[in-house]
Amino acid sequence: MAVIPVELAGRSYEVRVGSELLADLAAQCGPLLRKKRVPIVTDNNVERHWRETVDGSLAAAGFEPRWMILESGEGAKSWTVLERLMDWLLAEEVERGDHVLALGGGVIGDLTGFAAAILKRGCGFIQLPTTLLAQVDSSVGGKTAINTSAGKNLVGAFHQPSLVLADLDALTTLPAREMGAGYAEVIKYGILGDRAFFDWCEANGGAVLAGDRAAQEYAVTESVKAKARIVAEDERETTGARALLNLGHTFGHALEAQTGFSDRLLHGEAVALGMVLAARYSARRGYISEADAQRVAMAIGSAGLPSEVATLGLNCNGQALAAHMLHDKKMDAGTLPFVLLHGIGEAFLDKQVVLADVAEFLDRELERR
Repeated sequence: MAVIPVELAGRSYEVRVGSELLADLAAQCGPLLRKKRVPIVTDNNVERHWRETVDGSLAAAGFEPRWMILESGEGAKSWTVLERLMDWLLAEEVERGDHVLALGGGVIGDLTGFAAAILKRGCGFIQLPTTLLAQVDSSVGGKTAINTSAGKNLVGAFHQPSLVLADLDALTTLPAREMGAGYAEVIKYGILGDRAFFDWCEANGGAVLAGDRAAQEYAVTESVKAKARIVAEDERETTGARALLNLGHTFGHALEAQTGFSDRLLHGEAVALGMVLAARYSARRGYISEADAQRVAMAIGSAGLPSEVATLGLNCNGQALAAHMLHDKKMDAGTLPFVLLHGIGEAFLDKQVVLADVAEFLDRELERR
């Protein structure tokens, strides 16, 4: 088992990566579970695979699991579901010193973390990520949120978990498409700040997606280490360092909005395509070579992820996609910073981007074949 500390001022926590962590849940959580009743939030897909394991571990240690089971999908990150969850947590008499368990992917982690952030002005929670994307990205760093009609993740809070258990066994239950979506966030760490890790991803991405346990452990561990370093440096995105983690997200969120935040385009797929667009737009502005931009596109495409906007069949133009970006939460004084590249492994924040130029660029991408 790998243990990666997330070092924050006065409230550090561990991310543990390995096998059989859910089967050993009671021991792993240790003193964090201070009451007999343990509230667990999950969705119906995850519950089907892991309830028996979690129940067995907790019950054997004298705990009483209490389950809130939600419908799977992005729709759970809503005001309506948040209200249901809050009412349930209050009925379960969760106190500020208690911990709520978030068992699932990024949707469950984001929703449960936000609920924990606002319940009685803040209680504890433990991330139990069951998707590759959640293990390498959303479960680490304390960003929690729900979606609104205006856009994705626009209502939320920074609220760090007390512990993250990334059980690699959970990856065996994922469909290939979900694994690919998570892999997009793995390769992101190479593209934004570690060319050597990008090289490793090019050589070993197939093994990660095929279920090679050693490759998966290395991919998750190195990704978490990279994110932990950035979060420790800039927990609340005040210096610009953490903003680099948004590589691909500004383009990606616009594509998600255009496709209705639906299964038509998973979040990781949107980020993957967004990174291709960021690389190509960096080349358009003369920051990187066309060869490097093409290398990014090929690495993403070879993992079975979308690398061309035209394949989505969107009924819109570049201006419509750029308009979605006006709702981006990173908008500051009318300016939207873009994470672009000086090279593979060299991301930076460009605050001089004009959305009209982005719209023109996207018009060309919509026609690219």
